[in-house]
Amino acid sequence: MKKAAFLVLFFILVSSSHGRVISEPGDSVVTLFNGNDLTNWKITDYGTQGPVFVRRGNLIISAGDGASGVTWDGPPLPKMNYEITLEAKRTQGQDFFCGLTFPVNEDYLTLVVGGWGGSVVGLSSLDGRDAARNETGTLKTFSNDRWYHIRLQVQKDRVEAWINDLKIVDCNTKGRELSLRPEVLLARPFGITTWNTTGAVRNLKLKKVADKS
Repeated sequence: MKKAAFLVLFFILVSSSHGRVISEPGDSVVTLFNGNDLTNWKITDYGTQGPVFVRRGNLIISAGDGASGVTWDGPPLPKMNYEITLEAKRTQGQDFFCGLTFPVNEDYLTLVVGGWGGSVVGLSSLDGRDAARNETGTLKTFSNDRWYHIRLQVQKDRVEAWINDLKIVDCNTKGRELSLRPEVLLARPFGITTWNTTGAVRNLKLKKVADKS
């Protein structure tokens, strides 16, 4: 009953605040980006950002002189027991085209996709060490203008992530210090950032998941 009540309330809040966000019929999935405009989003005021706009159903985050991105500006999102899915691609540049900043209870992490010269994937930061320096960091080759399906799941004491159904992060967060690099602090509570790179995002969705603990 509690889960059902939460989902009903969440759909009401998302639909009524800052315009309507469409929910998928018959299930618990909520579409966070409507493919038409920046409803429920704001351009992150990094001071280094390039242009951000919607084109042909895609959210385009253009390369700037450092960080560019968008931050959620709609009703509160879940902080635990949720899953985010999206498709992202790099169209120009050689660094991360999807830095997904997200809540883990009262803390935050960033899933970096294609950082540190274009190939590092992992979580920033764990115990003060970013994705290039902690155990979640791996190397993956990304091709420009190719869509990658990204899935992130946040649960008590665990963060998992997949790219094209290949698990690339499986992190036990119990007792760990979770933090953000200074460059993406403005992405809180939930945001997408690129670094000297133009990225595109589509099919951005959220759903609640059962507590596995």
